[in-house]
Amino acid sequence: MMLDDFMTRAALAGIGTGLAAAPLGCFVVWRRMAYFGDATAHAAILGVALSLALSLPVFVGTLVVALVMATIVAVISGRGYAMDTLLGVMAHSALAFGLVGVTFLDGVRIDLMAYLFGDILSVSRGDLAVVWGGAALVLALIGWRWSALLTSTLNPDLARAAGIDPKREQLVLTLALAVVVAVAIKVVGVLLITALLIIPAATVRPFASTPERMGILAALVAMVSAWAGLRASYALDTPTGPTIVCVTALLFSLSTVASGLRRAG
Repeated sequence: MMLDDFMTRAALAGIGTGLAAAPLGCFVVWRRMAYFGDATAHAAILGVALSLALSLPVFVGTLVVALVMATIVAVISGRGYAMDTLLGVMAHSALAFGLVGVTFLDGVRIDLMAYLFGDILSVSRGDLAVVWGGAALVLALIGWRWSALLTSTLNPDLARAAGIDPKREQLVLTLALAVVVAVAIKVVGVLLITALLIIPAATVRPFASTPERMGILAALVAMVSAWAGLRASYALDTPTGPTIVCVTALLFSLSTVASGLRRAG
């Protein structure tokens, strides 16, 4: 069968992750939440440690920790610390505790590099089901709340006047972000998840005339980057997760140059 080929499974996992991450990344860019996404991703390694300690699926542990992390930040933000300071403390503390925690696990062999930078070539059918299930959930959430999310992003006061609760929409984004982190950890690892969120969105931003077009174009860039990065890593014998991000970064560079030339002309 087609799914018996590890390259096919890897390609489908990368495409599914890009499909989920890129449209969500548009809101991360619009709301300037890049550091928030980075903090949530860093906390996922603590979720890995807890999953292994409690014999739970890694997806469950990372999802729970990502949600808890996002909730804590939302609750204590604005209480004496600047948001970037708070996120920096939370992100690196969770990452450090997670890395230390896995060293205390007896009888468990763990490849930290796979969780830090991804191991897409070892994706199983079960992992593939998790990735595409998570992608479907994220796209359903964003599609369901698209109009309300846009309104609360553009103008919170206008959203309140229209009967939309900006905090509720923030919660929707938080949930979607936690799901993306949980499914992407196998593909690009916790240290590179944020790149898959923000770089495709930033790449297409100069060429998108509407929010909807930006979301679609960002998803296309992310999926193409995943496929091209996988092929390049196979040909060059390089780490797959970082190679996918490198391809995305190259597309961003080309986009920046093209945008500059278009403005100059």
